[in-house]
Amino acid sequence: MLLKLSLAGMKGKLKDYFVLLSGLVMTISVFYMFQTLSWNTEFIKSNAMIRNIQLVFIVGSVLLSVVTILYMLYTNTFLLSLRQKQFGMYMMLGAKKKSIKKIMFVETIVIGAASLVIGVSIGIGLAFMVGYLLAGQLNITLEGYQSFYLPAVLATFVFFIVVFLFTALINHIKLSRVQVLQLIYSDVHPDDIPIQKKKNSWLILLGLIPLSLGYVSLIFMEQLREIGLFAAPTLTTLGTYLLFIGFLPVIVNRMQANKRWTTKGITSFTFAQLNFRIQGLTKILATVAMLIALGAGAISAGLAFKNSASQMADMMDVYDAIIKNPDTEEKTILKSIHFTEENQYRFKEDADYTYYLRDDLNNQRPLLLISDGRKPKFKRVTEDLPEGKISLSKVKNPEMGQQLSDEWSRALWNFQTNYREFKQMIVLDAETYHEIQGQEMLMYIGKSDKFTDYLHEWQEIDKLALEKEPNLTADDLTSKYSFYNMYSSFTSGTMFMGFFLGIAFLAMMASCLMFKILSGASKDTSRYQMLRKIGVRRSELSISIYKELFIIFLFPAIIGLAHVLIGMNMFSFIILNPYYRIWVPIIIFLLIYGVYYVITVKLYKQIVLPKE
Repeated sequence: MLLKLSLAGMKGKLKDYFVLLSGLVMTISVFYMFQTLSWNTEFIKSNAMIRNIQLVFIVGSVLLSVVTILYMLYTNTFLLSLRQKQFGMYMMLGAKKKSIKKIMFVETIVIGAASLVIGVSIGIGLAFMVGYLLAGQLNITLEGYQSFYLPAVLATFVFFIVVFLFTALINHIKLSRVQVLQLIYSDVHPDDIPIQKKKNSWLILLGLIPLSLGYVSLIFMEQLREIGLFAAPTLTTLGTYLLFIGFLPVIVNRMQANKRWTTKGITSFTFAQLNFRIQGLTKILATVAMLIALGAGAISAGLAFKNSASQMADMMDVYDAIIKNPDTEEKTILKSIHFTEENQYRFKEDADYTYYLRDDLNNQRPLLLISDGRKPKFKRVTEDLPEGKISLSKVKNPEMGQQLSDEWSRALWNFQTNYREFKQMIVLDAETYHEIQGQEMLMYIGKSDKFTDYLHEWQEIDKLALEKEPNLTADDLTSKYSFYNMYSSFTSGTMFMGFFLGIAFLAMMASCLMFKILSGASKDTSRYQMLRKIGVRRSELSISIYKELFIIFLFPAIIGLAHVLIGMNMFSFIILNPYYRIWVPIIIFLLIYGVYYVITVKLYKQIVLPKE
């Protein structure tokens, strides 16, 4: 009997449950995808690049778990609001509160089970798609990768079963405390309408101070470092909540008092309705603003990190190609690249030293990297080489000759091609150089017009270098491409994590606001019905709903975007251009936010303005 009542009640509000189910499915599928990428053991073991970015996805999973719990609390409020009047009627007809609790428990578990099965199924497909995208981005194989990964399935089921049981417990406690009449008249219970000027003034002041300090911490993050990393999110979050609680009711009250706005049509009703509900929305709007900042900020950071790979490579080395004794295959590849500068230096080697010819260095003076912390700058070596037969790099040895200047020492150390052969470098005049026993070789260095245009060529050159010296591994190479590839693998993982985590945050954020508005919609029905009875056209009421909800959605959007625009500066000391394509996350946010705004308006209208 209880199951029949539960299923009958759910069937009556199928559209509302579908919205709830779709939000849960999205959350579960994204959560499963992160678990798969975080714990796919065989895949991680077989790919060194994935090991480097595993921590990124683990951190993403933790953040997603925290936001998911918050999201579930708001969906649970919406779930209870759908049936509370119906539950009151059951109790009036003789149903015991114990039976009502069982019905609510059954509904929570049924919805949870359905969303888990569907969500994990979609998550498997999402993990498959993302795995291939990630492999293509990092240029790795999918050896050992499993989109259906049993530990990830178990972790997802365990986490969400615990969350669903927790929400069922909350519903049990709420139903234990509520009275029958409160359930029946839940839709006519008025919200508190605040206006306590002194209290609000203090709250505004207390909000502005930590918010300002939080923004200052973000702007001067490079100087504050660890202190800023702790102070910025703490103060900004505190300031946001205090400001919304104190300032938002004042703004709405001032808007309602403005005669130029409220004398047109039923605008006065729109602002009265907004003023009526705003107190109950301040905390959720502050939460939404912070989730906007997290979501759009995650996408922005991912893009900025990815873009910084080539810039960081330029900051590490002047020359794109440094090749020891290039062979025919390497020369063929070099011919396909447009170089702005190419130099070749003769040298000889023994067990301890590398000997360079002074004339080659004097005639082809190399470039040095001079960084200002933002973008690479270059200068050519201008200092003259020391006189005498032998010039020793790094270590002064009177028996062998004079010590090289810092400029020349740095330039010659840049010629090293791998970590295993860091030999002392000696510059010799022509006479002494020719006396050195051993085969003469050639050191080639080249700088292209744009490093990232020739990534395939640099990769082939590194492969040939490893083939020439089988005792070396990829980790031994000191080429510019090897550094770029290592950094790019990390930033690509960060970009993927940022995009999916950001979109998940934004979708959850908009869902939370939607469920909060819809959970209180039943209380507004009588006011809209009253206006219809006195002759107000349905179209006017519809426009009023669009305006009211637009203002509600607008407040957190403004603050959230302000947090993003200022907050991206916190990455300034680790990313060269933290605002790279900042318009992309803003557009993604506006699209997701706009879709949820339209859905919220449609569902709200169905509740307060049912078809006549």
